[in-house]
Amino acid sequence: MIPNTLSIAGVDPSGGAGVLADVKAMSALGAYGMAVVAALTAQNTRGVTGISPVPPEFVALQIDTLFSDVRVDAVKIGMLGQQGVTRAVAERLAHWKPEHVVLDPVMIAKSGDALLERSAIDELRESLLPLATVLTPNLPEAGVLVGGSAADNLRDMRRVAEKLRRQLSDSGQRWVFLKGGHLPGSDTIDLLHDGDQMIELPGRRIDTPNTHGTGCTLSAALAALLPQTGDLPEAARRAKAYLVAAIGQADRLSVGSGHGPVQHFHAWW
Repeated sequence: MIPNTLSIAGVDPSGGAGVLADVKAMSALGAYGMAVVAALTAQNTRGVTGISPVPPEFVALQIDTLFSDVRVDAVKIGMLGQQGVTRAVAERLAHWKPEHVVLDPVMIAKSGDALLERSAIDELRESLLPLATVLTPNLPEAGVLVGGSAADNLRDMRRVAEKLRRQLSDSGQRWVFLKGGHLPGSDTIDLLHDGDQMIELPGRRIDTPNTHGTGCTLSAALAALLPQTGDLPEAARRAKAYLVAAIGQADRLSVGSGHGPVQHFHAWW
């Protein structure tokens, strides 16, 4: 059965991040992609020039209308922007109880622009973290969530992963996928932690400026693969391999003059 996967995130008009990138990744990995728009942005590969919120009650209406009709096998949560939207998403997902929830705590764009209100961080921590099947922060985002600075070595990453796992629910199997793309040097080691296992996913940095939307793409890939594999470590390995290949082929595209997108359809064209 082809899984139905939902992205709840913002819109990036350039298509490199947000719901447009998510649906591309989901489609490339054999899932039927859907989207609830949680925020609007004016941005390109060079930066964000504006953010327009979506009313929380309309975000909730999108979610309820979709779930009342369509089987949703996995949800990926990305940019929410506002505290009210964050609360609305948490309330509706707590009601509908999707089996898989991939939470990508989007806070800052590749250009450095803030994408989440400060007041929404506590809301995300208190209402969304308990719903997550897997949390996928990068190192700066993880630092914010644990109230410290970003880890810059593998030893500190392990400690942060343990702290983050304690913030997740203890009901069922819950994972932290801590992304090491901000580590210094050429290694990009990611960590998977479920409170017991600590699994390293090794990687090497690819020399390209075209990495816009990598976090969105990885979390969307996880959402697409979790229903197909039923195994988080396997889904994570396959999602990372997909992203690495998408980054490796990114220079074949010619989109903008800043941080360009990855090539989501590298296996197709």
